Amino acid sequence: MKRLLFLIVFLPILLLTSCHLLNPSQMLRTKNYPYSSFKEDTLKPEYKIAPNDELMFKLFTNEGEKLINPLEANMNSQNTTNNSTYQVEFDGKVKLPLLGREQLSNLTLREAEKKLENKYAKYYNKPFVQLKVTNNRVIIFPGGQGGTSTVITLSNTNTTLIEALALAGGISDGKAHKIKLIRGDLHNPKVYLIDLSTIEGMKASNLVLQANDIIYVEPRPKVAQRILENIAPYLTLLSTTLLIYNLFK
Repeated sequence: MKRLLFLIVFLPILLLTSCHLLNPSQMLRTKNYPYSSFKEDTLKPEYKIAPNDELMFKLFTNEGEKLINPLEANMNSQNTTNNSTYQVEFDGKVKLPLLGREQLSNLTLREAEKKLENKYAKYYNKPFVQLKVTNNRVIIFPGGQGGTSTVITLSNTNTTLIEALALAGGISDGKAHKIKLIRGDLHNPKVYLIDLSTIEGMKASNLVLQANDIIYVEPRPKVAQRILENIAPYLTLLSTTLLIYNLFK
């Protein structure tokens, strides 16, 4: 009987030493992971067009006359706005009026605008092109215990990390010193570890986000609550066992 009591009392304690039991909702554990380092071009990159981007496209002459009617170019739109939207296909090309399929991926918006202006110069006098990516998004896990995550559309190409966290409702119960930014191909991503708990670390808060970035704030475990949740079944078993033992001893 003493052995049984020993197992009932100490087995839960041994199990609770596991981090997975105390904090089972934690994601993206990266023990001894070789984090990427920040460079100047990382903090202030210039966005480059990529496959699946949605491009808002406008074409003008230098005098300001619009040459392409977006309502004719995009009949699927339910809006009556003055914007035409074209998708960058899997191979990085975009099908545009008169030009056909043009390679725009890996170009900055300004480079793509310049390229299209040169192309349209064959058809129009001093064309002026405006491009904007409309579907850039980032995913944010703000670190709360409720499992809440947020998908934020980047309204401009200069949205910073601190702005995105604010839009997601702040860090909540997360660890400000353990914020992970996952960027690039998920098969071989770059992972940056950011500490916003210090003034020095706050410099990274001005990092300009890129499309499809993932921001993960490590949650702060509620140890006491988690211990009670995990040990409660064993305490029930212990009390039941002691009750039965006292009845039959």
